[in-house]
This record gives sequence, structure tokens and C-alpha cells, in this order.
Amino acid sequence: MDINQKITEELGVKKWQVDAAVKLIDEGNTIPFIARYRKEATGTLDDEQLRKLHERLTYLRNLEEKKEQVLSSIEEQGKMTEELKKQILAAETLVVVEDLYRPYRPKRRTRATIAKEKGLEPLAAVITLQKTKQPVEELAAKYIDSEKGVNTVEEAIAGAKDIIAEGISDEADYRKYIRDITMNTGKIMSIGFEKAYLMQNSLNLETSEIIATYVYKIGLLNQQYSYSTAINLFNSIVNLILLLTVNVISKKLSDTSII
Repeated sequence: MDINQKITEELGVKKWQVDAAVKLIDEGNTIPFIARYRKEATGTLDDEQLRKLHERLTYLRNLEEKKEQVLSSIEEQGKMTEELKKQILAAETLVVVEDLYRPYRPKRRTRATIAKEKGLEPLAAVITLQKTKQPVEELAAKYIDSEKGVNTVEEAIAGAKDIIAEGISDEADYRKYIRDITMNTGKIMSIGFEKAYLMQNSLNLETSEIIATYVYKIGLLNQQYSYSTAINLFNSIVNLILLLTVNVISKKLSDTSII
């Protein structure tokens, strides 16, 4: 990645301005000093522009360094593919790089690794594909092996579930999906009453009415306080259910709780 070119595009300035500012920063000059005493060198970039430039410069350099570390680690494991390499090099955030690296990151001993050691990975693969007509209990019975510590059908199925759960949580696309769900849920829960109410008019009333504006009209304008309180309580319960639902999904897929 050409970091200076990337910053140039993001800030909407000229390349030579970014090159000059980066050179001054690398020489140890502070942002206030550059903004005040090196205006002619940077083409009069102001303090705000220079701070944004510095922040992005630091972030993008850390990103490139992280990419190199990840590429090196996966190559040392002998698991690098051309597709994976392209995805890592094309990543524009540290989060994406971490998600791509997650399946290859050296892990502590987990329930999934223990299940794999017990030979349950083929069972997990069959369950994941969901193409067999045999009951899962019959499939699991074939993997009972007291020497490996699999004594019952239930233990075999539980081990396969652990492998499946870890595989899903290591999948970058699933992790992105969970983040998107979380962000979208937050947007639903944080719709401001003031913004919606001020934008309402006779033309958009039917489509712009939300619980918060309805509660305001019923409670304060029509003085039906108990009714509006009940509706507001219901709204809080719905928000709580949404939050808990997303939390459960996040916990199952990524082993990360958001609350």
C-alpha cells in the first residue's frame, strides 16, 4: 500500500503536501510546530488536517506492520494460500486483518482442540454439511472410543459441537456479520426522539412515527400519563430483548460478549 497516496485521497489534498508533512513528522517535528512554522513546506496544511494526517499515518503504518507479521506467521505454518494472501494485503483495517489471522493464530488448549485430538473432527464436518440422512446419534456412535475419552454418544456430539462453534467463530465473514448486527441494533435502539419529532410533518407523519414520539404525544400532549408510561416500558423491554439476542448470537459465534 502506498500510505502517502492513501492519505492524499482521504484528506483531499495534494501528494506533495502529504510527502512534505510525513517527512517533517519523521524528522521528529510536532504537529503544532509544523502547523505554525512550516506552512510553506506543507502548502499551508492547517492543524486539523495535520492531526488527521498524523493519526492516519500512524494507523496505516501499524496496519502494514501487522500485515507483514500475519503473512510471516501463516507462511511459517505452511498454510498460506494465494486467496488468503490477497485478502490480507487488501485489508484496510486492523480488525479485518485480525479476523483473517484468527484461524491461524496459535491458540491455547480449547475444548475444540481437545475434541479434535479425540478424532471428532470428521463428525463435526458431517454435521456441518447437513447432507446425511442418518440420525446424528447413529453417526456419533461410530466415534465412541474409551481410549480417546469418548465414552458416550452425547460426549461425541458435544465434542463435534465444540469444533463447529470454534470454526464459526474463526470465520472472518461471520465475525463481520456479527459486528454489523451489533451496529445496526445500536442504530435502532438509539433513534433520538428530538430528531424524529422535529422532522415530522403532515406529509411524513405515518412513516416517521416512532414509539418515542408517540409516547410524547399521548403522555404530555394528551395527558394520558399511565398509558404512555406503559408504552415506554414496553419499548425498554423490546430494546433489552434486542440487546440480549445480539449478545447471545455474538457469544455463540465469537466467544465475545458485548455486555
